[in-house]
Amino acid sequence: MIGDFLAVVNGWIQQFGLLSEGWRAGVLIFLLVLGTAVVAFVVSRVVLFLENKFGSTKNLWDDAILHASRKPLVAFVWLQGVYWAAEVAHHFSEAEVFKANGTLLQVGFVWVLVWVLFGLVKQVEKILTSPVKMRKPMDFTTVNAISKLLRAVIVITAVLTALQTLGFSISGVLAFGGVGGIAVGFAAKDLLANFFGGFIIHLDRPFKVGDWIRSPDRNIEGTVEHIGWRLTTIRTFDKRPLYVPNATFTTIAVENPSRMTNRRISETIGIRYADVHSMTKIVDEIREMLKHHEEIDANQTLIVNFLAFNASSLDIMVYTFTKTTQWVRFHEIKEDVLLKISDIIESHGAEVAFPTRTLHLPNGVQVDGRDAARNTAKDGSEPSGAEPEGAGSDGNSDNEQSGEKA
Repeated sequence: MIGDFLAVVNGWIQQFGLLSEGWRAGVLIFLLVLGTAVVAFVVSRVVLFLENKFGSTKNLWDDAILHASRKPLVAFVWLQGVYWAAEVAHHFSEAEVFKANGTLLQVGFVWVLVWVLFGLVKQVEKILTSPVKMRKPMDFTTVNAISKLLRAVIVITAVLTALQTLGFSISGVLAFGGVGGIAVGFAAKDLLANFFGGFIIHLDRPFKVGDWIRSPDRNIEGTVEHIGWRLTTIRTFDKRPLYVPNATFTTIAVENPSRMTNRRISETIGIRYADVHSMTKIVDEIREMLKHHEEIDANQTLIVNFLAFNASSLDIMVYTFTKTTQWVRFHEIKEDVLLKISDIIESHGAEVAFPTRTLHLPNGVQVDGRDAARNTAKDGSEPSGAEPEGAGSDGNSDNEQSGEKA
């Protein structure tokens, strides 16, 4: 068809006898490129108009299709234009390079189709995970894993199709891939282990992007930023990136604090032995305070009991859970609870205990201040609190009376 069209146009120009064969080829190629540019611009404007038009509707999928296909459609128009220009050049020249025009057009069509499918997968991924566009957005980690799998299928299919177009036998390629896969499996076992580790993460979903995770087996703790097929990127709390091979997560225990339902307050508070008579009232008031605290989850375990006779205190166990799981908010609530407990203890005239020691002297033991002063004087130092020389007789009498009483 294009050959007949070129023959007609070329014959029409040749009738005027104004241009040589080389100039006629240049004019035709210029006209084809110019026409291609015009058509590409028109196609881009039309698709952009439709995209804006359908953007006001509630249907999100037509927007995704139009947005994903606008640039590939322009590329397809240019692909056709370049193909026709190459055909014109081939008509006027017998160069071997122009004989591959048909094959390159088919490979280019495969490339444009892959571009469209990649863009469509990306748009669908954005829609499914957007809280603005979806009433119940899907988990980003799951959608991301499915999109990666779809991209891999698209790439493999496109490569096999392109190889078939270029003249390679797919059966031979698959056979070679089977034999080569065994060799690659032995040579890259760590890479494959990380790949399957990433697959297990996407399948079991022990954590997702944005979760705070930590491992009691390894020094791993932080917020998950990205889950790849080989590495998982974790941002530690000192803002350093930590890259963990996915195979690691198949051999260690992983704790996910982001999925906790409550945060726990577990404290042991001691009061003095002198305040034992107020113990029952203090425990009851603390328990009632926690039951009526607006930030404490009364549906969870709540324990306030006299726990033990400790060395220097009477211990009270306080065990309860907050409604929030946010780290900063939890500490604000815990501070409020501890201050209210302190107020309850003080309201009963009691005090929070601290480590103390009581020394008991047996009956009959006396401390003579004068003997202690003499022993100290022998050492060449003045005893602490000793009376200066020249003190009155009343002062000595008082010292003697204090010694007798002691």
